[in-house]
Amino acid sequence: MERWVGRVALVTGASSGIGKAIAQSLVCHGMKVVGCARNVEAVEELSEKLKAEKGSLIPIVCDVSKEEQVLSMFEKIKSEFGGTDVCINNAGLSQAAPLLSGKTEQWKNMLDVNVLGLCMCTREAVKSMRERGVDDGHVIQINSGVGHKQYASNPDGHFYSATKFAVTALVDGLRNELSLSKTHIRVTSISPGLTETNFAHRMYVHDPQVAVKKYSAFESLKPVDIADGVIYALSAPKHVQVHEVKINPTEQP
Repeated sequence: MERWVGRVALVTGASSGIGKAIAQSLVCHGMKVVGCARNVEAVEELSEKLKAEKGSLIPIVCDVSKEEQVLSMFEKIKSEFGGTDVCINNAGLSQAAPLLSGKTEQWKNMLDVNVLGLCMCTREAVKSMRERGVDDGHVIQINSGVGHKQYASNPDGHFYSATKFAVTALVDGLRNELSLSKTHIRVTSISPGLTETNFAHRMYVHDPQVAVKKYSAFESLKPVDIADGVIYALSAPKHVQVHEVKINPTEQP
């Protein structure tokens, strides 16, 4: 990780869970981390806690589903730090919205954040890298195990799963486009299994016991486990591209 010391990383959805753990880990490894979230106060609190670390955390308020906010964020990063060297698209959400009974508004919300938000941030990050001649940049998409496999036992999550299948396809598409443009910018997809965060609690806000049961069925992953996967991908030698990292709890079927 030494070559990343002092360089700029963007982490979306940095206010809690996996995004928070990733932001903290990168700061401890000496990076300047721009942590964006709608709940920027939580990122500000984390920034204060990390003041003594090797790197720094810069909070920015941004809803990645809003293009004007995404563009404004990247302009701020450019003016204050030069640009982005690493982009970690972690922001994502799920709502209990089965294919046969979900609300259109719920589906649109998931598409806007999980797919379009990810694409907009990726586009602007790669643009920033290429404008500055950064040929060793890295884009990491926080995908999901359900971006590779549907679970019949969880119809509430079928549409969310579809958005993550889209991320899987987008990773391959991005890798192809970068290869055609003769750049060495790398792309990694990290797909966690069940990870103990507030994710399921937000999904089942009207029935909190569902989330409790999910996280108590077996020992879930912790956010730091996914952050370790990010560090693994970033630490690979320049000639090594870690395409896909799948991280599951040992007991998860």
